[in-house]
Amino acid sequence: MSFHGRYSTEAKGEDFMNKKLFSVALALILGAVIALQAFGQAKPEVLVRQRQAAMTLMGKYFGPLAAMAQGRVPYESNVVARNAGYLDALSKMPWDGFDPITKNQKAGALPAVFTETAKFKEIQDRLKSEIGRLVSVSNGNDEAAGKAQINAVGKTCGNCHDSFREKK
Repeated sequence: MSFHGRYSTEAKGEDFMNKKLFSVALALILGAVIALQAFGQAKPEVLVRQRQAAMTLMGKYFGPLAAMAQGRVPYESNVVARNAGYLDALSKMPWDGFDPITKNQKAGALPAVFTETAKFKEIQDRLKSEIGRLVSVSNGNDEAAGKAQINAVGKTCGNCHDSFREKK
């Protein structure tokens, strides 16, 4: 047998082995990807706890601002600026926790969250926008503008609670 003939037969065998190894490797990779996606999906109760945690922190940092806007405590521009920054970050966090897989969880959210999604998204966007304005206003020392913007944020929070949160 010539060298060329022997090489051809060996190459065919190697091609077969390479294809087989490739198939096995591809199957393993696809299996790993599917498994990672399954493990990566959050459980409904975890999503609820996460969104509630973000909302709780928003309340923590908004509460003192509301008290300042209502004149119950002295206005402190450094606290307004710091809390506005925290609220800006927090206002982006809870919304992905309102995934449709959470709609049957007992969590205080009304069914409208999942049926009136455009309105719910509009209020989310308005809240982020009002908090963004609060961040801008808080960089100055205009107490009246700060209080007015704190009230605007509070009104947006209240609108969302009135429309999408169970009454306590």
